[in-house]
Amino acid sequence: MLSTADNELLVRVGRGTPLNELYRRFWTPVMLASELGGPDSPPVRVHVLDERLVAFRDTSGAIGLLLAYCPHRRANLFWGRNEEHGLRCAYHGWKFDRVGQCVDMPNCPEGPTLKDRVRTDSYPTLERGGLVWAYLGPPELEPPFPHMELFELPPEQVYTTKMLPLGNYLQLQEGDVDSSHVSLLHSSIDGSQIATVDSATFDDHAPRWFPTETPYGLMLGAQRDAGDDAYHWRVNQWLMPYVTLIAITPGFPMLAHVRVPIDDTHTLHFRVNGRADGPFSDADHALFASNVMVPELIPGTFHTVENIGNDYLIDRSAQKTRSFSGIRSVVAQDLAVTQDQAGPVSDRSKEYLTTSDRAIIMLRRRILTRVRELQAGSEPPEVRVPEAYRVRPGDFKLPRDIGLEEAAKERLTSPERSSPTRARAGR
Repeated sequence: MLSTADNELLVRVGRGTPLNELYRRFWTPVMLASELGGPDSPPVRVHVLDERLVAFRDTSGAIGLLLAYCPHRRANLFWGRNEEHGLRCAYHGWKFDRVGQCVDMPNCPEGPTLKDRVRTDSYPTLERGGLVWAYLGPPELEPPFPHMELFELPPEQVYTTKMLPLGNYLQLQEGDVDSSHVSLLHSSIDGSQIATVDSATFDDHAPRWFPTETPYGLMLGAQRDAGDDAYHWRVNQWLMPYVTLIAITPGFPMLAHVRVPIDDTHTLHFRVNGRADGPFSDADHALFASNVMVPELIPGTFHTVENIGNDYLIDRSAQKTRSFSGIRSVVAQDLAVTQDQAGPVSDRSKEYLTTSDRAIIMLRRRILTRVRELQAGSEPPEVRVPEAYRVRPGDFKLPRDIGLEEAAKERLTSPERSSPTRARAGR
């Protein structure tokens, strides 16, 4: 268990908190690129790391990300006009370009000379893997973008879903790194199983954990029996601080869960599938449309049809005969057990942990270490090694005399590929 003080350090994400300051040192995904539309399309609200922002694509197609409130009288720029390389406040017409410089003050005589001295907060942005990423930290510390394979693929090889679940980011992220729950929560009663998970995962409910500290975060190896002469390995990769690469049966698209704090009780969740070997197949598209691996969303929103307000549409009859949980989609199964862990912000001082929780313990320890180091004046070292993020998860069987470290070099490193040209905003 954690002390109450340590739990507070991990879960409180408001402006000025130690965790908020730490996470601003990393590139942060803030929205789907598709939400913005084309040049001069309407602005979009963004709420992330307890800050309210407005995003827009200017006349050139570049993305601006500005503080939501106009520095004049604090009107929300979301109501503004996106026109001629800038966003114009609807209240008094003050206009700001994508780097936050005021370029027009039509309501005051001194506008032509005063505008050059007025700015609003803006943040650099990049488009990667169907997402808009922003750097929200000190400008002088802006790091290179990490070399994550899934976010370097062409658009036609990436499929991304955005959701806005209730719950603190950490308890949702802890579910991503916890391989032992898959054997139970996502299992069946009638012998059917999830196609993307190897059958050995459901046959052995008590994996042995081999978590390893890495320069990018954690390599989380879960070992299960797979006959007398082999072990099944399911290896997730946690890429600090937002991304968990999920082990998938070979042949299926890669999968990442991306969890970003909005505030203490709400999280931005991106579920990203990708194929490094080419465009998606018809079978892939059928998988995405099944509403089992990818949940159905309420039309016009980023909220799941199965949600806490309707008990995730749990089917108690199916729970007795077909499904261990009685809940249809895998994502909703996860939400049911993580959104309400004695509340939307779990009190980890009251937990009872076992050896099955080694990955969770290491995740918390890594974040706490980096929070305390930053408080003492040391910047997070992960941002200085972007090439270290070039890893893959793994789902494979090995002879019992071969350890995970021996196999990792060959199986868990992604190949070199040229990164897209960096499009920087705010500089």
